Formats: sequence, C-alpha cells, structure tokens
Amino acid sequence: MHQPFYEDLATTEHILPWVRLHALKDYYGMVALLREFPDVKVTFNLVPSLLVQLEAFAEDRARDRTLELGLKPAVDLTPSEVEFIRANFFHAQRQRMIDIYPRYADLFARRGSPYDVDDLRDLQVWQKLAWVDPLYLDADPRVRRLVELGRGFSEDDKARLRQVELEILNGIIPEYRASAARGQIEISASPFYHPILPLLCDTDIYLRTHPDARRPRQRFAHREDAAEQLTRAVEYHARVFGRPPGGLWPSEGSVSDDMVPLAVNAGFRWMATDELILAKTLGMTFSRDGDGHFEQPERLYAPYIVRVGGASIVCAFRDHVLSDLIGFTYAGWSAEAAAGDFTGRLAEAGRRFHARAGGEEATIFVILDGENAWEHFEGGGRLFLRALYRRLTGHAELRTVTMAQACVKTTRELRSIFPGSWIDGNFYIWIGHPDDQKAWSQLADARAALDVAPASAPNMAGAREEILIAEGSDWCWWYGDDHSSAHDVEFDDLFRRHLRNAYRLMDRPTPDELFVSNISAVPRTAQREPTALIDPTLDGEETSYFEWLGAGAFEVREAAGAMHQIDRPTSLLTAVRYGFSRECLFLRVDGRQPMADLLADGYEISFKFLAPAGLRFSVQQTAGQLTSGFWLRYPDVPYWRRRGPGAARAAAGRVLELAVPFSDLGVSPGAVVSFFLAVYDRANVERERHPPHRPLDVQLPDDLFAARHWSA
Repeated sequence: MHQPFYEDLATTEHILPWVRLHALKDYYGMVALLREFPDVKVTFNLVPSLLVQLEAFAEDRARDRTLELGLKPAVDLTPSEVEFIRANFFHAQRQRMIDIYPRYADLFARRGSPYDVDDLRDLQVWQKLAWVDPLYLDADPRVRRLVELGRGFSEDDKARLRQVELEILNGIIPEYRASAARGQIEISASPFYHPILPLLCDTDIYLRTHPDARRPRQRFAHREDAAEQLTRAVEYHARVFGRPPGGLWPSEGSVSDDMVPLAVNAGFRWMATDELILAKTLGMTFSRDGDGHFEQPERLYAPYIVRVGGASIVCAFRDHVLSDLIGFTYAGWSAEAAAGDFTGRLAEAGRRFHARAGGEEATIFVILDGENAWEHFEGGGRLFLRALYRRLTGHAELRTVTMAQACVKTTRELRSIFPGSWIDGNFYIWIGHPDDQKAWSQLADARAALDVAPASAPNMAGAREEILIAEGSDWCWWYGDDHSSAHDVEFDDLFRRHLRNAYRLMDRPTPDELFVSNISAVPRTAQREPTALIDPTLDGEETSYFEWLGAGAFEVREAAGAMHQIDRPTSLLTAVRYGFSRECLFLRVDGRQPMADLLADGYEISFKFLAPAGLRFSVQQTAGQLTSGFWLRYPDVPYWRRRGPGAARAAAGRVLELAVPFSDLGVSPGAVVSFFLAVYDRANVERERHPPHRPLDVQLPDDLFAARHWSA
C-alpha cells in the first residue's frame, strides 16, 4: 500500500487526492474483509509517506482541492471552479466505477455541455460515492440510500457522505492494528518517503546494467540518507502500530549490496524483491512451460539468506507471473474462475517443487500493489478476493502464512544480490531517461547545498525534510517515456516545488531551472508571437487600440504559484504582452484590478530572466512612488543585488507598461530573450508565476536596425 507524499509543506495543500480516494475504496476494506476469513494470513506493506497523510485526512486537517470543491455548496461554485470540477471529477475507472451508475455515466457523457446547479451537486456526490468501499456500498444504509436515490441530491446528502468518509478514514489504521494484534496479518514497511535505496546509496549503481548510460551532472551518493529513510520508517511504525516492523519491501523491490547492511542495522529481518533479481544473482535464466508453470521451482520457491559484509537478511523472491495474474489478468475473468485458476496454479507449483527438492515444502511468494488492481475488478475486487479466500481456507494442499512465518528458516544462501528492481531487474525507470537524469542532477545540487548550509540555521530541519521527500521514487516514475498519466505535470511540479521549498528554507537562491518543467515532452507555452515592431506610449493606460497591436501575448488561465490555490483560485493577473522596437523590449501586464492599485497594495511585479541568465527586473511602489530596477544574482550573500534602473522606464495605471533597453539586458540581434513573470506579496513571498511550466521565449530579429523589413 503506497502513495507518494502529495503535500506541499509550504502551503499545507495536498496537490492530488489519491491518498483520500484510495483510503475510501481500498485501505480499509482490504484488511476488514479478512474478518470473514480468520484462517487466511496476509502481509500488508504500509509505506510511512502514505500513513502520515492518512492520519492527516482522518483528523480533518488535510486539504486538497477536490475535497474542498466537493463540499462547497453547488450554488456558490465559481466558473473557474466548475471548470476544475468538469476536468477532475471523472478520474475513475470508467467501466467499473462510472458506467455502472446511470446518473454518473450521464454526467460523464454530458461533460462538454453546460451543467445546472443540480447537475453540479449530483456530480459532487457521485465523484466521492463511486470511490466508497464496497463493504459500505453493500451494507451501510446511509450509503445504500444515496446509491438508490441516484440523483437530486441535497446539501445535507453531501454532509452525510462526508460523515461516512471521515468514519472510513478514521477506521483504517485501527483496523490494521487490530488485525495484527490477533495474528492474522503482518505489517511490513518501506523506506519513509519511498526512495530507491540503491540509487540513494550511489547513482552509479545504474552503470552495472547500463555501463554506457548518460549520468546526472553530479553523482548522488548519500548512504546516510538511505539509512535515515529506513530508521524513520521503523520508528514511525513502532509509534503507530505499537511494534517495529520485521519486514521490508524496498521501494519498487529495489535492492543492492549497499542497502543490505542498512536494512539490517535498522532492525529488519526479511526483505523481498522479484524473481528476475534472483535469476540475475544466480547467473541463470528462469523459464516457464507452455501452461505458464515455472520450470525451476526448486530455485524460486524458498527464501534465501543474503550475506553482505557481515550483515545478513532473509530475502524472498516473488513469482512474477502469479502476482501479475492478479494485478493485470484476472480482472476480466469471473471471480470463481480466477480463484480456481490461481489456487490450481499454486498447488501445481507446490507439487513440482516437492518433486524437485527432495520432498521439501515450497514457499510461494505472491506480491503486488495493494490499491491499483481492484478498480478494474467487478465489485472492487471483493468478489474475487472472497472466492480466493474461501478456496484457500481449509485447502488440502495450500496454507497461507505471513512473510515472517515464510522466512523463519532457510538453508539457501547468497553472498551478493544483483542490483535492480521488480521492473525489468534494473533502475532504468528512475534514472535512465534524460528527464530522470535532470531531476537527479537537481536533487544532487540541492543535497550539496544542504551539506554546506549552516547546521544551526533555524530552517535546516525543514529543508532536509523537503529533500528527503524529493528523494522519493514517484517523481521519476512519471518522467521519461515509460509511464504517463493525466497528472504528469502535477508530479513534475511537486518534485521541483519540494526542492524550491528546500532552497527557500536554506535561504539560498533557487536555481532558475527549478521553475521550468523537467518533462521534455511538455509543449511550448501557448503564446502569440509578435508580428510587428511597436512603440507604445508608456502611461499605464490603454491609450490606443493600435499601440500594442503587433505585440505577442500570453493569456493567464489560472494562478500558477500554487498548483490549485484553494484560498485564491483566481490569478491576480490576466495577460502579459511583449514586443519590441529597434532599441527596447516592451512589456505590459494586465490585472483583474488596476495595476496601480495592485502595486499600492504592496505587491511586486518581477520579470525573471533565464536568458540573459541571473537577471530580473522588478517594479514596486515605495512611499507612494513607482520604483523599478534591475537585480543581478550572485553566488554569495546577499544573493540578489540591485543594479539600478538603467535607462528602463515604467508606468502604472490600469495596466503596467515597461520599456527595457536591449543595452541594459545585454542582448544583441537574433538573441532569444526568455523570462517568467512573478508576483510577490508584502512578505516577499512569490505568490504567482506565469507561465507555470515553461518560460516565455521571445526571438529578436536578426538585424534590429533593419527591422522594418521584418515587420513588413
């Protein structure tokens, strides 16, 4: 059971809702179902970064925009909030979670058409109701009433559903604790923020499988961080569940010799990974017959002791095919057929092992994601699980055991373990693509900055926490060409935001690249290019329709400082216009209120240049007077030093207009000028940035002194 850490610690907003939604549908019911089958033993791996967020949602102190807008009175929703709801309230598996409910399916079919208030309220209810645990859908009268009603929900119905939601959220951790106390389940752990431990120890470990691969610009090698991620996980589990975990699922099954002593020192007695790691460790190739049965059962169906540098830990290797049958295949089968096929394969595997291993008993490890498969199954997977657990209960040849019970004794030993993960036996997904390598470079730079920052500084603990979060595996999972989702941009932004927060807490200048998307496939910012030279009158007013007619423009769609901006979802600005004469770059900023009033309220408008680098031009109001000037970035303190306004000019009224000479920018004909627009508040905190993920790029004509030809 795992989710990345979605909270932006600077704003306390949870950027995506998946912890809460999977908590409603999976985290409670998956363990509560076992009460019906007391003889079945299961091991649940609970990642601390998930548990921390579960506690926050259960205590009603976590915020995410989907939750906030789902609870807001439908009649009070603004147009921008309605647009968000249309775009985000159908993120569910369509066949099993939308189409089975006629009203939800109807709203989905009409999502391109206008909704009235009743439509919006029904959508608010169904977006959550479709994720409610099947145990509640089947038996809870409050939930059953809503499903049977189907439409025409009231605000009181939304409030009742929120009560159910909080009830489920508050029942999750106690249910695991109770199940562990009665001995039916074992609870294992992963490193706190789910990092790839071998890569934290040394990113060069990737060269073992890809010797000619490109590397990050700076090697990342921090075994102490890997150790901290493990020890903090143990301490957290001990607090939440009353006992430390004995077992470790290394994030994504990622193992190496370097991480073995760290796991042992943290107190773990067993760990697990994939069959492909065992095959590579043994230097052999595993195979299956035409029916999919494993042909080397005596090799796989037993735990091994891994001994590295005086440290030893028992390691289990999962049957990849059996695990993936549940994760990816059985969802399309009937529950009974799938359960029968699975138990039949287990029994046959045991017989083959028994015959090949001199009568020894086989131990077959089945390991898969705990939350992702079930939305593709009928009834949230509960029909299949009940059918499977019934067959396993009292089976003549099979019995279930926890991982600790399975790993209690073994005579097989390994003197090393091949470095890789449960995905293709390597680390390509997390470091193989140029986007991954860029992220690792940024992480290494931030970690190096932390090393030289004064340890006594008041915010160092917060900065370190942000970096530990950024070490998590999920950010790089979505980079590159291996995986993609509807939320790639959010994952990318959140990774860079954690690092930006770290620099802010260290009181260090934030590298410009952390404001630019790492996703190489993200399209260029939608902007209208300049079409002619311009020479506007700088008076802060729309003096003439024609004065900015040849300019380029970027239209602001929403606030871009925080991902969703719950407290203020509408940006202060509406548009940025830009163009040039033969001597100047002209800039214009339009706001939702007169720009003179915005500046009078203490806001600062700053153009932050990536090209030319290390330069920004800011405008603010001081003692009732408009002031502007250039700032240059330096590596020492103070990091930004005022250079003065040069020959630049500014005027603020209804709009803000600027003229910035090319001589002050230090650019020549044919150059590209690249910049973001940032808005700072009175406390000098950046509140908005436009565009959000790519800078505006302005190509100057090759010959500014012959620009009449270009403008024609």
